[in-house]
Amino acid sequence: MIDLLLVEDDADLREAIGDMLELNGISYIEAENGQQAQQLLSEQTVALVLSDVQMAPGNGYQLLEHINTEYPGLPVILMTAYGSIPQAVDAIQAGAVDYLVKPFEVSELVKTLQQQLLPSARQAGETLIAEDPLSRELAQLARRVAQSDATVLLNGESGVGKEVLSRYIHRHSARAEGPFVAINCAAIPENMLEAVLFGHEKGAFTGAIKSSMGKFEQAQGGTLLLDEISEMDLGLQSKLLRVIQERQVERLGGQTPIDLDVRLIATTNRDLKQEVAEKRFREDLYYRLNVFPLTVPPLRQRPLDIIPIAEKLLATYHRAAGGTLTLDESARQRLRAHDWPGNVRELDNVIQRALILKQGNEISADDIMIETGTALNAMPGDGVGHEANEDDSGLLHSDLRDREAQVIIDTLKRFNGSRKKTAEQLGISPRTLRYKLARMREAGAAIPE
Repeated sequence: MIDLLLVEDDADLREAIGDMLELNGISYIEAENGQQAQQLLSEQTVALVLSDVQMAPGNGYQLLEHINTEYPGLPVILMTAYGSIPQAVDAIQAGAVDYLVKPFEVSELVKTLQQQLLPSARQAGETLIAEDPLSRELAQLARRVAQSDATVLLNGESGVGKEVLSRYIHRHSARAEGPFVAINCAAIPENMLEAVLFGHEKGAFTGAIKSSMGKFEQAQGGTLLLDEISEMDLGLQSKLLRVIQERQVERLGGQTPIDLDVRLIATTNRDLKQEVAEKRFREDLYYRLNVFPLTVPPLRQRPLDIIPIAEKLLATYHRAAGGTLTLDESARQRLRAHDWPGNVRELDNVIQRALILKQGNEISADDIMIETGTALNAMPGDGVGHEANEDDSGLLHSDLRDREAQVIIDTLKRFNGSRKKTAEQLGISPRTLRYKLARMREAGAAIPE
């Protein structure tokens, strides 16, 4: 499966986004309009679609409608220079998982894409990765609560895999054949969140040109995940409480209550009892959500999961390139030695860096670069990344970009400046190599000719 279908009619922007995707290890195919994208989707399988809105023939909304009909469940992110709250609400309620307004920061786009792609990487299997006894105990408990319709509150640090456990509960419930609908309460602006959750009728607010169902209605017969529930504003919390108590929802601007058959799961990375004590979270809502609390332990407390998760991420990211990649024993030891304050999300970043640095089909300890403070360093014990030793090009090994640049320079030297052979050896496209070399020149690096 290819990670992403990029649909953009501006050739320069399409190329710039393509370079960014390659730099971040995201495989992609591209189309210049919605019509061409539909043709590609009939020929290729992708995990995610990133599409401009204003295109012809076939704009982004028409493409979204086609995908919802022909490829239900395929996530779509829309991007446009003509953003507005009504458009964003309509796009999300029509099935888009996110909406970006141009111009956007590259880091914002990368984060958005990774949030959509990484869950699919970790959720590819039907079971949790639970090699550690602590994880096995949690999985057993999750399977038991899945048999009921009880509301579940998942606690845990950022990046531990709360959404993964939510999907696991859904898959093992009587609702498994129904929809699993997730909404990140922290990612949607407050003035949009109510309409996205509850839906709206035509004319409910300026720009509401048609009626649209909310996430509660979309989850009928299945499970609704309210991710990062602690970020919800107090006023909306009271409305949510009423929906939960009455098992009914009214769309904005509507008069008719809609009966709900939805199982709720909520997640938080905060101490909700403390949030209640400090008047930032409603006590009555807390008790409605806390029917069956589960805590997902941090990665440092389940060390036997580290290598299996790393191998799963490695296999998922490398699938488009074909072949297999392995972690040698030195790499495994380095991964086990770290305490992972960023949990699985941090481990994921480390694996992506290793894919950039690797040479050949085996990842060693030298390819494992881990953040320590503000720098990216190797772990103690190998003498790499702890002393600022300048090499012939004057670059330092203190961070990932400099290390990557040195690998490129060494490879260029080996092939007497041949860009074509260097790109083939590094496993990247010539266009990506040109982009990297341009960035290196801007930083003052001497590029072999």
